[in-house]
Amino acid sequence: MIVELLLSDAGKLLAGLMLPLLGTTLGAGTVFFLKRELQPAVQKTLLGFAAGVMIAASVWSLLIPAIDMAEASGVVAWVPAVAGFLSGVGFLLLLDTFVPHLHLDTERPEGKACGLGKSSMLMLAVTLHNIPEGMAVGVVLAGMLSGGAISAAAAFTLALGIAIQNFPEGAVISMPLVGSGLSRRKAFGYGFLSGVVEPLGAAATILLTAWITPILPYILAFAAGAMIYVVVEELIPEAQAGDHSNVGTIGAALGFALMMLLDVALG
Repeated sequence: MIVELLLSDAGKLLAGLMLPLLGTTLGAGTVFFLKRELQPAVQKTLLGFAAGVMIAASVWSLLIPAIDMAEASGVVAWVPAVAGFLSGVGFLLLLDTFVPHLHLDTERPEGKACGLGKSSMLMLAVTLHNIPEGMAVGVVLAGMLSGGAISAAAAFTLALGIAIQNFPEGAVISMPLVGSGLSRRKAFGYGFLSGVVEPLGAAATILLTAWITPILPYILAFAAGAMIYVVVEELIPEAQAGDHSNVGTIGAALGFALMMLLDVALG
């Protein structure tokens, strides 16, 4: 039954899986066209924009559907939302604590000590960021495949929103790598590889949810918690650091409004 569902929706599934990676790849490709690293104000705006998209997606595409699905199945509506959300936050906290990584504009690595270079640890930071995004796309696609729990339009809208915010994210990770001494080709490769985790994470989430459909509301909320952790831990502090923090706030407002518009108008 699962195989038949996957085959019948193969086109939609492939588009949903690959759209976010396409956004990251196109963003990373800017290293071949931009001569200089992005200005701090531009980086803050783009980081704020990504934060706004992720917050809106967490609410409209993940938490609200989780609550609605739980209510429709006779479960106390807030239980899967709260339990899944806090579990997602805890999961990302564990990854953040143990996986070595380095955030932009910092020199002090986080996670366990290791011998990795700066470029590798910058890529790992973005990879950690992309794990919850991949899970979010995977769980809404699983909801689409499970018989209409989530509409194809809603699933595509989330994938499109993640792809849009991945474009500036790909540029933000790849351009500093050129500034640190890497060739443009290698910087592009790092940016691309940081996004590969999204379709892989999405595929793994689809397989998990397809086998255990009743936990779909919990996984929706789990992905929301993981995404909000990334926003609060990484994106907002980086968008607000130093001068011109107001541009990060404006970027967040624009990202939130765009994702809300997409979700309400198309989902």
